[in-house]
Amino acid sequence: MTLIKVNLCSYLKNTVVNVIERGVMTQELWTEVDRYITDLLVPADPVLDATLAASHAAGLPPHHVSPNQGKLLMLLALINRARTILEIGTLGGYSTIWLARALPVEGKLITLESNPKYAEVARNNIVRAGLAHLVEVRVGRAIDTLPKLATEGYNQFDLIFIDADKPSNPEYLAWALKLSGRGSLIIADNVVRNGSVIEPNSEDPSVQGVRQFNKMLAVEPRVSATAIQTVGNKGYDGFAIAVVTPED
Repeated sequence: MTLIKVNLCSYLKNTVVNVIERGVMTQELWTEVDRYITDLLVPADPVLDATLAASHAAGLPPHHVSPNQGKLLMLLALINRARTILEIGTLGGYSTIWLARALPVEGKLITLESNPKYAEVARNNIVRAGLAHLVEVRVGRAIDTLPKLATEGYNQFDLIFIDADKPSNPEYLAWALKLSGRGSLIIADNVVRNGSVIEPNSEDPSVQGVRQFNKMLAVEPRVSATAIQTVGNKGYDGFAIAVVTPED
């Protein structure tokens, strides 16, 4: 019996070590592949590099999208021929700049940021990028500023990017539907949460917010949607994308 216990403990120890080692190696591989893709298809950009540097110097959290994800946002905006874009969650303006670069000269991007410090950093980054004529940064809780957009007549943004506090994702989706029209794209980041999204009893408010968001997408008749898992230098997560479809 003692020998069995020893062998079992040894087996479990080796299994845990192997899992940990594989996890480290996997993250290293994801990062290397991200670097390969970025070096090949998303060349160095002094403006975007300065945006990240300024955000870091100001103490902003590193929650920005990766370079290849930023370019994906730009490409989606170009594919959809977006003329008006709404971003919920500005941070330092990194994804804002990617999205704004897809706009025509008469385009408009409104980005919502609750933290005044973050908003100021973002404004400076947007000015440096030469995009201040296209971008308006609005400060305040999105749940408060979204209704104001509706009263101002914004009712058909061509693309809406949701990347703010996850517990509020259901409310953001509800407002995105009110502020979009046929053919609009609604994109939400961080919808996999390192796999925690499959845990129905999670006590994490962000996980529950994302789960409710996903359920709403699933039953909403006005959209056709999917979600994609992603890995890379930002770890394991994913994004959801929905297109607003014609009403029956």
